[in-house]
Formats: sequence, C-alpha cells, structure tokens
Amino acid sequence: MRLRVEFTTEPFDLDEAPAHAVVAREVVEAAELDAVDVGPFGNTAEGGADAVLTAVDALLRKSLKAGATRISLQVNVIGEGDR
Repeated sequence: MRLRVEFTTEPFDLDEAPAHAVVAREVVEAAELDAVDVGPFGNTAEGGADAVLTAVDALLRKSLKAGATRISLQVNVIGEGDR
C-alpha cells in the first residue's frame, strides 16, 4: 500500500522557519520516502505505508517537542497512477 501525507505545523512565522517546522522537514527528508515536497504553507510526502507511518510518528513526536502547538495532517491511500 502507498500513502501520501500532507501536513503543516503551527505556529506560523513567515519571517523565519520555526524550530518545529525545521524538525518536521528534517524528519521527512531523512525518511525512506519516494517523494517529498516541502513548502512554507504545506508539505507532502509519499511512500510505502510502513515508511510513511514511521515518518508521521517521528514527525509528530519531534515537532511537538520542538514547540509545535498544532499539527494538521491528512493521510491518503494512493495508487501508482495518483502521483
């Protein structure tokens, strides 16, 4: 099964990326995922279910520890043609 996760961390800071946003980016970039797209208002990552779920667990734990007060995420099951 393949999954796509879309997420944001808050609070926002448009002048400089907050520590929790940097941590979230580091987590998904270090994970064994097939595709990662990081942006100022939303982030996506795709991969096998185990890799995505492991990354989501780390993202939640580490971002909260780094000061996130809210993390919004959506996980979708995708097919090979949904990229």
